[in-house]
Amino acid sequence: MERYIKPVDDLHREGALDFVQMVFTEHKDAEEGALVRRLTEEIRRKKYYLPQLELMIVDEKDEILGYAMFSRFHLEGRYEDAFLMLTPVAVRPDVQRQHISKQLLEYGFEAARTMGYKAVLVEGNPANYHARGFVTAADHGIVPGPKVHLPRIECMMVKELVPGALEQIHGVVDYSFYDVLNME
Repeated sequence: MERYIKPVDDLHREGALDFVQMVFTEHKDAEEGALVRRLTEEIRRKKYYLPQLELMIVDEKDEILGYAMFSRFHLEGRYEDAFLMLTPVAVRPDVQRQHISKQLLEYGFEAARTMGYKAVLVEGNPANYHARGFVTAADHGIVPGPKVHLPRIECMMVKELVPGALEQIHGVVDYSFYDVLNME
């Protein structure tokens, strides 16, 4: 199967949202699928959106196999030109364990590095991200704020895109910029 990585284009814009919602619905439930879709839509509308880093991997029929979005992020109002958030990441269930997310993320890391970004933040299962070079964020002075609820502190991770970058980047993670994450 041929695979191609490219930014989400106008032809796939709505389909990418449907894809993300489907993957997260199958992974957890319909509520999670709808939440992740709304977050993706909101990121697209915000000033931190980077269209060239909203990525998909498609097959030879141009069907989406995987999706990953990197967007600018700040810690306490700093680092927004150096720091990225990776969310969401989704792979079609029937093609998981075929290195699709690995290909997407590695492509995204290189593109982000070329654009001048220094580090990436992600939340998720450490087992899924350690192989891509992510480490516990708290070990580098990047800690969850009081409204960030994690199953374990290790679920918030960072990755340097430039060696030594995390020596300069630290602070409290706060998602209050995103309305969809502040509905309680």
